[in-house]
Amino acid sequence: MNKKHKKGEAPAADSKPVEPQKTKSKTREYIESLIIAAIIAFFVRSFFIQAFKIPSSSMEPTLLIGDHLLVNRLSYVVKVPFTDIVIFELDKPVQGDVVVFRFPVDRSKDFIKRVIAREGDTVEIKDKTIYVNGKKMKDPWGYYSQAPVIPGDLAPRDNLPSIKVPKDSYFVMGDNRDNSLDSRFWGFVKKEDLVGKAFILYFSWNSHPDNPLYYIRWPRIGRVIR
Repeated sequence: MNKKHKKGEAPAADSKPVEPQKTKSKTREYIESLIIAAIIAFFVRSFFIQAFKIPSSSMEPTLLIGDHLLVNRLSYVVKVPFTDIVIFELDKPVQGDVVVFRFPVDRSKDFIKRVIAREGDTVEIKDKTIYVNGKKMKDPWGYYSQAPVIPGDLAPRDNLPSIKVPKDSYFVMGDNRDNSLDSRFWGFVKKEDLVGKAFILYFSWNSHPDNPLYYIRWPRIGRVIR
């Protein structure tokens, strides 16, 4: 027989009291947030966007030493992470695209140049003038700082015999035509070496300004790369 409880008296508990849930420590929450952020950043960098810094003057005046830019890794090819094995091709670079790629001579380095010609095209340079498929190329990007013309038998900088771009390859040049190590000297860029297309400047740092107030090139930040 159940005992009757007096008025105002709480009934006896038939089960164990519920313990309050333990809350995560602030340190653990902070560490977990950092790990998640790192995983997301790693995933984005591996498949979508990569940051790149301009270390040389080969693309001046389009890109300056100290420019920081973003590269769209899905512009042309999709690769197996951590490799240059192409899974499938999304698009092909066209003349005028500014591309980042593995340097064929030293694949541990990334280079940035402008696409001049694609597979099947012929390229020839006569006294600094570029011809693609026998026609003078419209070249709004080219910058020439040195008047003397170097003969082709001494160096291919200003005079290059007609050559045909192989399959799945590209002929690239720096915009600073007189000061660029590019396809004129070391050959073509292969499809599997493409990293992506440069599309925007997110920061620009001038390490030697005339005025200390101009260490950051504010007008260049956010500029679309063309």
